Amino acid sequence: MKIGVLGGTFDPIHKGHLAVAEEARQLLGLNKVIFMPAGHPYFKDGTAITPAEERVHMLELALNGQPDYIISRLEIERQGPSYAVDSIAKIKKQINPSDELFFIMGWDSVLSLHLWYQADRLISLCRIVAAPRPGYPKPDPASLSLKLPGIVDRVIVMESPLIDISATLIREKVSQGLTVDGLVTPDVAVYIREKRLYR
Repeated sequence: MKIGVLGGTFDPIHKGHLAVAEEARQLLGLNKVIFMPAGHPYFKDGTAITPAEERVHMLELALNGQPDYIISRLEIERQGPSYAVDSIAKIKKQINPSDELFFIMGWDSVLSLHLWYQADRLISLCRIVAAPRPGYPKPDPASLSLKLPGIVDRVIVMESPLIDISATLIREKVSQGLTVDGLVTPDVAVYIREKRLYR
């Protein structure tokens, strides 16, 4: 079985996340895609993050009716900072030894992957899938290997979709009283309005 893992704060989950997950699912023949919301991302210390239960509920709304997409509460329930390598190692223990993991991240994250905690161990546990991010150059595996040896055979660089949607943009629009219809699923848009998130 091939299993994709898409991590992030998902604050909120938006159509860009869904498009990347679906493209990766079809491109790689993934049987499942696990959406793994971060609990306390170590790289976002000092910034306000919507409570985990709110973010999980928005994920549930956005993924409703899609059996190939599942939500993992692994990082939310773990105490302390969330490190990708710890989460991937935990998932690896929970699945069949013959299953293959694909960790989906943006081009921007792949370009700085060598700076991640235990990056060399991470790429030994899973394949890295690099999804396009507007404003960032397409990663070159050969160049990446100069900083993170071994990544050449462990990375898959996606060409699409190139979708210019970010959670930051959505939060800014909401704070300005602008609509986010079309950027998030209808259920998520309603939830944001009803709960007065990002005000």
